[in-house]
Amino acid sequence: MHNRKKLLFIMNPKAGLMQAPKYMADIIGRFSEAGYLTQVLMTTGSGDARSFAAEYGGEVDTVVVSGGDGTLNGVIDGLIKAGHKTPIGYIPAGSTNDFASSIGLPKSIPACVDRIINGTPHDIDIGSFNGRYFSYVASFGAFTSTTYSVPQNIKNILGHSAYVMAGVKELANIKSIHAKITLEKGTPEEQVHEGDYVLGGVCNSKSIGGIVNLQKLDVDLNDGMMEVLMIKMPKDLIELSETTASILSGTFKSHQIEKYSAHSVTFELDENIHWTLDGEYEKGAGICEIKTLESAIRLIK
Repeated sequence: MHNRKKLLFIMNPKAGLMQAPKYMADIIGRFSEAGYLTQVLMTTGSGDARSFAAEYGGEVDTVVVSGGDGTLNGVIDGLIKAGHKTPIGYIPAGSTNDFASSIGLPKSIPACVDRIINGTPHDIDIGSFNGRYFSYVASFGAFTSTTYSVPQNIKNILGHSAYVMAGVKELANIKSIHAKITLEKGTPEEQVHEGDYVLGGVCNSKSIGGIVNLQKLDVDLNDGMMEVLMIKMPKDLIELSETTASILSGTFKSHQIEKYSAHSVTFELDENIHWTLDGEYEKGAGICEIKTLESAIRLIK
């Protein structure tokens, strides 16, 4: 027993379709067979994953997270703020699992467990939003609130469909948001853009909210850069239709869409415009500074 590696298993039992708890005995059994001494902690509130990771994440060889992207966000935030760079294993059990799709994790829980046991830790960039860390996306405007506004019981019943339905419903209520953005790419020159937008996002992912597909942007998760996607306010219903089709198909060929890469981005906008960080609500601010933390975590994949 003294030679066993230590593993901290943080589970959100209410995530997604609540499938992960059904596999609990099998998961712990597989980790035990692989030589791990496993400590299990269940979240009961929104801040639990963060505090568990900060308090215990430095005492183990591996931290495994089972839950949605929000649970993973809490663990990452807790580990980084506590100064731990313990390798992270992820068992996605949420409704959309954008981040898991981006890094190529398997769909099934048993396959994810095998990946954690046999996989290799890889350095991954992480974003910082006014000091709060996020793993794959910070966004505001159309579609973005659906991730935290759809009730959990509806997510559990409908899964990913709940987000698509809520996103389509939002089309009827699209509002213009005036924003000024300053891009820094690690060089002395800055780029400044200003306009009226319906959506803004800074991401290190290949999907936003399970609705906006970024597969064709060729996103690199460890290049020290974030992808910036800004969608202008359509002038009429025809532009709205064209822009929406371009977003949902992932082609981004509409002239209403601006795409950039940057190491850091500063947004100046109305402080009442709220943000979504990895599917979790974040209060707005007049000035929002988003920075890339290069190779901030080690993720097993």
